[in-house]
Amino acid sequence: MAAMGTTPVLPTAPLALLRRLEWRVRGAVESVLGGEYRSAFRGRGMEFDQVVKYEFGDDVRDIDWNVTARLGEPYRKKFVEEREVTVLVVFEDTPSLQFGSGAQSKREALLELAGLLMLLGAVNRDRVGFVHATPQGYSVCPPVRGRGAIHHAAAQLFGAIPPPLTDVVRAEIPWKQLRRIAPRHGIVVWLGDFAPQPVPEGWLVTQRRFQTRGFRVDDPWERELPDAGKFAAYDPVSGRLVTLENSSAEREAHAAWRRERENTWKALFPSSTSRLVVDTRESRLDALMRFFRATPV
Repeated sequence: MAAMGTTPVLPTAPLALLRRLEWRVRGAVESVLGGEYRSAFRGRGMEFDQVVKYEFGDDVRDIDWNVTARLGEPYRKKFVEEREVTVLVVFEDTPSLQFGSGAQSKREALLELAGLLMLLGAVNRDRVGFVHATPQGYSVCPPVRGRGAIHHAAAQLFGAIPPPLTDVVRAEIPWKQLRRIAPRHGIVVWLGDFAPQPVPEGWLVTQRRFQTRGFRVDDPWERELPDAGKFAAYDPVSGRLVTLENSSAEREAHAAWRRERENTWKALFPSSTSRLVVDTRESRLDALMRFFRATPV
């Protein structure tokens, strides 16, 4: 994927930006978003209470097979509603996110989406934390509760230094260590570029242990190459300047890349209600509202 050579720079005052985002979040929660957020991220209670006899109509996914085998009749796990939800934002920060054919890079748009999500958690009195993963390693902010603590965590993420454009190694995401960071059945939201890749080791275990969602930001050039004849662009993935001829072969290769990327995306998040794609020109808050409204209870 070709990209321009400008390095995005977020505002120098992350807290000021967060305060502006918070006004938008509060307005949305007070009007239409609060119920959808709670339905999408809370659902049924996830805190284990006791084992009871299975009755017709109960969710078969709750069957405790060990107890059922021992007693010779079906038993299921009973859950009680939790008072709060733990949301863990996993931000996969790769050089390709620094692409931007317009006024805003994908990284800037994705960070704003992450910030809005964290602020939603603060307004809804949930626990929120993050993992910032880069090719150089990762940093962790364990889930915290309260407006001030979550604002501080979001500001940390906003102020994180992007990886060098010359680093083409994939980001290091500690999937196997997430169980030490967030409780079972918490919400794990993976935000990244999702370039074509095999399913990472530890992802399937993560899906079984947590409720997983995927958020992605697309640039218009990723969806369709510009019809502007021959032009040069900087590719942060390869670390070099490339010339696009706008040939049929390049367009076919671009279409093949898009298909492969979508296959990767859907393999990681099979349910359409577990993944969100946002255009860099689109309002991130509107996209979140659309996502929560589409998520079934």
